[in-house]
Amino acid sequence: MTGTVAGSLMLDIAGTELAPEDRSLLLEPQLAGVIFFARNFASRRQITALCAEIRALNPALLLAVDQEGGRVQRFKQGFTRLPPMQRFDGLYRRDRPAALALARDSGWLMAAELLDCGLDLSFAPVLDLDSDCCPAIGDRAFSADGERVVALAGAFIDGMHEAGMAATGKHFPGHGRVDTDSHRVLPVDARDWQQLLQADALPFARLAPQLDAVMPAHILFPAVDDRPVGFSAAWLQQRLRAELGFDGLIFSDDLSMAGAAAAGGYAQRAEAALRAGCDVVLACNNRAGALEVLEHLQRLDWPPPSRLPAVRGDRARPPLAGAGARRARTAAALRALL
Repeated sequence: MTGTVAGSLMLDIAGTELAPEDRSLLLEPQLAGVIFFARNFASRRQITALCAEIRALNPALLLAVDQEGGRVQRFKQGFTRLPPMQRFDGLYRRDRPAALALARDSGWLMAAELLDCGLDLSFAPVLDLDSDCCPAIGDRAFSADGERVVALAGAFIDGMHEAGMAATGKHFPGHGRVDTDSHRVLPVDARDWQQLLQADALPFARLAPQLDAVMPAHILFPAVDDRPVGFSAAWLQQRLRAELGFDGLIFSDDLSMAGAAAAGGYAQRAEAALRAGCDVVLACNNRAGALEVLEHLQRLDWPPPSRLPAVRGDRARPPLAGAGARRARTAAALRALL
């Protein structure tokens, strides 16, 4: 029996095809969706077929990928190569209208290509401020300047929406000013909320009305709370929702990252994130950990996230007039930024 309501856990699969274990796992009602990685991709035809197979098995699942551009672009062959987003910053300083137009076209093209293959969303855009400080961010950021991030990312989001894809801003309230990688350690930032609002949190504050989803960072800000952002109601409920007015879906960052370990084992991490305000938790690259989360959510009988439908891709949207010429023009302009 196929699922009709998605749950709160997003996980990954091992290869380019579904294994027998995957088929039974993807029917679990506590599952929200699948996130793909480069290992799941062989060709555009293959990923389209894999998405169709998953949807036939359980149409309620959300299908996602990190298709930011630069070093974080999981699907390459048969897809437009996207430059690191910071390349737009250089163009912006030379020709602001051209940079904003290309950023919008790029968001549209990235989203249109994924939707065409059956995915719902890319976890994009990165709203962190960075030039070359954080090993986890770097040139994934549009700029080290908050106003330029707002302008360029805002245009990129407009393009994603034009194609029919929800936008996920990450990594709230900003990861780019710590010099450690939350994949490996728990970074600590001594700044308080007011300092962050004048700097790294500025894009989240300004773009909150445009964002459909937000992904918090695994960072500890002791001046704000004694829990990392993704496990903190003070961050997710008070700052993000109450103060910034964000009413979209909150995805946790990957619970397998070292920065999440402060919350305990996988089950404890998931429960802490959900109770703090996350709607969906991600457990990637560790099937045993993902199964631990799944079993824990089953015991808790955790309710399905009501906000999930708002981030489903609009794959039925008819193609825009002139879409072919726009794709070719955008791809050519992006090649110049690679």
